[in-house]
Amino acid sequence: MRIGSHVDQINPVSDAKARGAEVVQIFLGDPQKWVKPSVAFDGGAVALKSALEAANVELFVHSPYIINVASTNNRIRIPSRKLLQQTVDLASECGASGVIVHGGHVTKDDDPATGFDNWRKAFEGLDQKVPVLIENTAGGEHAMARRLEAIDQLFTALDGHDVGFCLDTCHAWAGGIELVDAVDRIKAITGRIDLIHANNSRDSFDSGRDRHDNFGSGTIDAQAIVEVIKAANCPTVCETPNGVEAQSADIDFLRAHI
Repeated sequence: MRIGSHVDQINPVSDAKARGAEVVQIFLGDPQKWVKPSVAFDGGAVALKSALEAANVELFVHSPYIINVASTNNRIRIPSRKLLQQTVDLASECGASGVIVHGGHVTKDDDPATGFDNWRKAFEGLDQKVPVLIENTAGGEHAMARRLEAIDQLFTALDGHDVGFCLDTCHAWAGGIELVDAVDRIKAITGRIDLIHANNSRDSFDSGRDRHDNFGSGTIDAQAIVEVIKAANCPTVCETPNGVEAQSADIDFLRAHI
């Protein structure tokens, strides 16, 4: 089981070394803009892949936050599909093990079934050069992957497609999913969990707020996060705040308890 963290995209290899990380997650460009993904590492995708392999560090790529393939708005949905494909293509060149994408949402005036079907259409047109992992989200009553009922509907719509899953502990807690049996309940729906985002939460259970915290603070019992990771038995990425020292402490905490 590899444990690591989200790091800056400029030099993820040195950032991994500084944290003692065996796996890293990066963005490929600005996660808040509709721009084609790019590799910030000196030498580009080929050099990054080679450097990660030499350091024995596994890579995951987080797609831009603005992607929402569930949207009923053509001006959002169509660019989202394009940007997701571009991210998958470049992640493959970098040797990534997978691309994480948020579940997205529809508006209060939309039929949620349309959002789930839009996900199906997105996967039908997607060339998965690397696995695509849908991540559960913390907020929104019209989200495609916040509550277990919605995740069930989403994966029912995607039946027959090769769809991965990324479980974020902060998002689950803030989204109203009890952590004590989250892995078993989610696997019963998705059949798999490919990656854990191990994060504490600054906010209360079912708050709908996505604010990560370190394991030494926050509202989630840190041992509950440990138990999720043990049960999932897959690579784990800390997306916790407060810089290198705090992230290193979080990685050390997990290694000491798993």
